[in-house]
Amino acid sequence: MPLRLYMHPLASYCWKTLIALYETGVPFEQEVVDLQDPGARERFVRMTPLGKFPVLVDEEANKAFPESSIIIEYLSMKYPAAAKLLPADKDLALRVRLSDRFYDLYVHEKMQKIVADRIRPEGRKDPSGVDRARQELEIALALVDRDMGAGGWATGLTFTMADCAAAPALYYANQVAPFAESHPGAARYLDRLIARPSFARVLEEAAPYFEMFPKG
Repeated sequence: MPLRLYMHPLASYCWKTLIALYETGVPFEQEVVDLQDPGARERFVRMTPLGKFPVLVDEEANKAFPESSIIIEYLSMKYPAAAKLLPADKDLALRVRLSDRFYDLYVHEKMQKIVADRIRPEGRKDPSGVDRARQELEIALALVDRDMGAGGWATGLTFTMADCAAAPALYYANQVAPFAESHPGAARYLDRLIARPSFARVLEEAAPYFEMFPKG
């Protein structure tokens, strides 16, 4: 099989890529990497020095792609089934890319800041940084609440790369800062995402690993 995805079932940016792959039905193989295993980590870092998930390897083309958005862009270029994730219309594609960046930078990244602080040892925690991340996450969720309360997907009636980005960002954000009561529109959008078969499959595959998620 020409496509191989190096990933971990609990890694949120891997979810984004998996959703895209499941949406399109593009065949691939998963290569689960346990970064706690020194040998596995060494092999993975040799392939991608930053050691970040996910990485997609197209063995047929002898190409490797890090970064979830770039992976989805590549899929949309190479596979007709994936093209729907990034519209051909340039204006619509720009809207999708903007929404993708919004969810990655202003929801996902803020959530990860809070989670990362949970696993820091005492004496190295960053309470002021976490407070700032929570404030910025609250602003972002208010925008999601405003824009998504009426239904639909991130940029309209079609499920796109932006929704692939929104699903893990909102799911994990709801774990660290539950927003069902404060942002019902965002919560309803998350419910729609969870009901989507592609994301439901990702969550089912990740379920055995949820106990590893750092609790507050």
